[in-house]
Amino acid sequence: MLSLHNSKETKAILNAVEDLGHTPVWLRQENTAISVEDSELTLEPDIDIVANRLLLSNTEEPAELLGLATTFNRVRPMLNEPDAVMASIHKFATAATLANWNIKVPDALLALSNDRLNQGRSQFGDVGVYKTAIGTHGGGTWKVDLTEPVNPKVGNRQAFLQALIDRDGERHRDLRVYIVDGEIIGAMYRFAPEGDWRTNVALGGDVLNATDEMDDEASETALYAADVMGLDYAGVDLIEGNDGWFVLEVNPTAGFKGLYKATGKSPAPYIAKSAIERAGGTVDEDRVAELAATLDDSEPSCKPRVEPPEHQDVPIIGYIEDVVVSGTSGSTQAKAKSDTGATRTSIDTSLAAEIGAGPIKSMTRVKSGSVKGGKARPVVDLVIGIGGTQHTVTASVEDRSHMDYPLLLGRDILEHYRVDVRRRSDGDNKPPLDSEEYLEE
Repeated sequence: MLSLHNSKETKAILNAVEDLGHTPVWLRQENTAISVEDSELTLEPDIDIVANRLLLSNTEEPAELLGLATTFNRVRPMLNEPDAVMASIHKFATAATLANWNIKVPDALLALSNDRLNQGRSQFGDVGVYKTAIGTHGGGTWKVDLTEPVNPKVGNRQAFLQALIDRDGERHRDLRVYIVDGEIIGAMYRFAPEGDWRTNVALGGDVLNATDEMDDEASETALYAADVMGLDYAGVDLIEGNDGWFVLEVNPTAGFKGLYKATGKSPAPYIAKSAIERAGGTVDEDRVAELAATLDDSEPSCKPRVEPPEHQDVPIIGYIEDVVVSGTSGSTQAKAKSDTGATRTSIDTSLAAEIGAGPIKSMTRVKSGSVKGGKARPVVDLVIGIGGTQHTVTASVEDRSHMDYPLLLGRDILEHYRVDVRRRSDGDNKPPLDSEEYLEE
């Protein structure tokens, strides 16, 4: 299993390999090396086949991981080969590929220039979907008012417009179909949480078993889409419009939690079975079905036990930091204050208007040391770039005109850093004052 992260899906697949009577190997930073000596190639550790679970969509340098996967793919068979994964994580590349094979996808427009993108806004009506080409868990996806201009980029990521497909009078939902080796393992309807229109389970969406309910058109479309994209396992997301089913995305690293909650079935043993059989091994079909009834995402015994040094690879952020903040219609550089006492990042109303932050997703109540009971504030999605790393967060909007900095970085961003309170991009050497103490209820 090639996976440099600690996802529950990776753990579940490795545990399933072991439970099926075979030896799992977790290829991680601690134990992986490839050497060439006298034209002889050596892999450490040695393996028979690789199941690719690299998360390219939320990494700073996807090309590096893509190159790593390609290296393994050249010398060992691989499930979810890197070329197929790369095409799938780029949402517009997915749409273009599927459309070229006569699979229905929502109308969409990607343009490199601001003028061309906004010239095409009118074809999507007054409301449409605005997406970054690469994103995950619903981050980088907005429902926008298309009477206002949009930007061809959000931060350093390309963005595009897509038609909004909705059925009047119905709660917004889509259909995820999980496919392994050309077979449907299960399917679920995903319903948007209250106050949102995105159906991602990671955002709190509800799920309902759809395995036996979905019609032939939906199942055949999902199977065809996974095959066209060249993926051995994938979650295919579809939405039903007035003209039938449309493919929204094909996810090569789809999560297991929602599907298991909806269907009581885990894809992990089926992925393990595929890898074992592709490498020439055999498995007991009844045992696969038995294991699928449990989602065992406990830490696998094969995890390398090397303990990394304290704070390894944890970047440092200053008390005052220069950042790039992006909305749907623009980006700008701003100075931001780091506040470990704040649960959520906060942006000034004027700055939010300048970059086109929005639309408003919901309201949240936050506490301030000076306001008993707290205040209700709107929240919007932002993309904040810090030293080349992009963070998509849901930030509260408030009037910060009386404060020194228009942006406050909360723990939703700071959890990825160590804060050095002595480092200030404004050159002010004064010690920091007490935290603004925003605590989300």
